[in-house]
Amino acid sequence: MTGKMTDGDRADLLANGWQMVDGRDAIAKTFVFGNFVEAFGWMTRAAIWAEKLNHHPEWDNVYKTVNVVLTTHDTGGLSDLDAQLARKMDSLTE
Repeated sequence: MTGKMTDGDRADLLANGWQMVDGRDAIAKTFVFGNFVEAFGWMTRAAIWAEKLNHHPEWDNVYKTVNVVLTTHDTGGLSDLDAQLARKMDSLTE
């Protein structure tokens, strides 16, 4: 089982635009792209990493906007996997 997310990881992610979700131990971020193709391409790249980590986001896409929520259901809150996937998602936008 994966470990809980550290306070340092939480602070780093919150400083990088992730937000705590009200009423849950989860983080969320909205990614906005130039158009649908860019958004869907990013989702595809992120999905490949999610599969490699065996950790899948809660997300939705409307046109050029992708809303992401990360939490680890097995641990009942944020874990190391959420920090890894959040950082990977951020890096895929660079």
